Parts: sequence; C-alpha cells; structure tokens
Amino acid sequence: MSRLTRFLAPTTVARAHCDVPCGIYDPHEAEIAAQTVAKMVELINGLDGNDTATRNKFSRCVRVKEDHAEKVKHEVQVIWSDYFKPEHLTAHPDLHDKVWKLLKLAGKNKQNVDAEAAAQLQAAVKEFSEIFWSTKK
Repeated sequence: MSRLTRFLAPTTVARAHCDVPCGIYDPHEAEIAAQTVAKMVELINGLDGNDTATRNKFSRCVRVKEDHAEKVKHEVQVIWSDYFKPEHLTAHPDLHDKVWKLLKLAGKNKQNVDAEAAAQLQAAVKEFSEIFWSTKK
C-alpha cells in the first residue's frame, strides 16, 4: 500500500441506523441479543475445568456476552431516540424509566455473569418490544 493510499484510507469505520425517517424499526435484534446474553451466561456457568480449551471457550463466551449486551443497548437506544414520539409517551408515561432500567440491566450483564440479570434483561427487552409493537397498531 502506498503512503498516499494509507493517508486517504479511512481510520474509523462508522455504523449507524440512518437518520432518515424511513420508519423501519424493529426490536427483534435486541431480543435476539438478549437471548444470546442469557445463553452465554448458561454456557459460562456450565464450564468445568481449567485446560486451555475451557479457558478459550470461557474467553469467547464472555466476549460474545459483552458484545451482545452492548448490541441490546444500541438497538434499544436507536428505537428510543429515533422512533418514539410524544404521543407514544402519553400512552406509555413510564417508557423513559423502563428504557433507563433496561439499559442499566444491559450494562450489568456486560459486567457480570449472572443468570438472574440475564433473565431480567430478556424480560425488559420483551416488555420494550411489546410497547414498541403496541404503538404500531
């Protein structure tokens, strides 16, 4: 690669949902990510041994758990900030509090290996999804 090509190459890759009001929002990815967090916690808690293969599997499971907890946060934040309107808040006045708690749960799941916290995250994402779909009727 020439110096000019390296100079012109992007140093950061950005990924985001577009800010065009396309109306295409779906909490399904957050639901799948929350399920993945719970599955990784289950796999981590089921590991036994201290051999290299077990340590490698532990490391991979932790990474996947943390990545998917972050994905929950991203997907929920996009829908919360870009989709919901004042009329949705009128119908669901506790939406901000529920989202705040959901995001805190996602952070807790990044920090810990806790089956109860993973189950709570799944329930919170399910409730968020139900609220979202109720606004589409």
